Amino acid sequence: DRMIQRKGYTNRSEALRDLIREGLVREQWDLGTTEAVGTLTLVYNHEVRELADKLTDLQHEHYHSIVSTLHVHLDPHHCLEVLVLRGRASDLKAIADRLIGTRGVKHGTFSASAEGRLLG
Repeated sequence: DRMIQRKGYTNRSEALRDLIREGLVREQWDLGTTEAVGTLTLVYNHEVRELADKLTDLQHEHYHSIVSTLHVHLDPHHCLEVLVLRGRASDLKAIADRLIGTRGVKHGTFSASAEGRLLG
């Protein structure tokens, strides 16, 4: 009940619905073969030798899965990049792992979701 109140649900049914949807998203990602969406956030120092070029090249290799990108200059040296991905779940995870694992990326997180039509 505390969680329901903290998250602003009006009743337990709404909370239960979201728990079920979260389970569906996890199942979809575990299967890895269905269409999915996700976001990838990267923080890096753009002055690291050839890093920006490597990240751009990797993104171009996977242009078919990258729907959109947002590039933010955090300070004179650091950038934040957010990528919206869409495609087969296993492919998206592989793309995210490859970008996060690029030498010079300081931090990266991948947030998996599902297409709305699969959630009812």
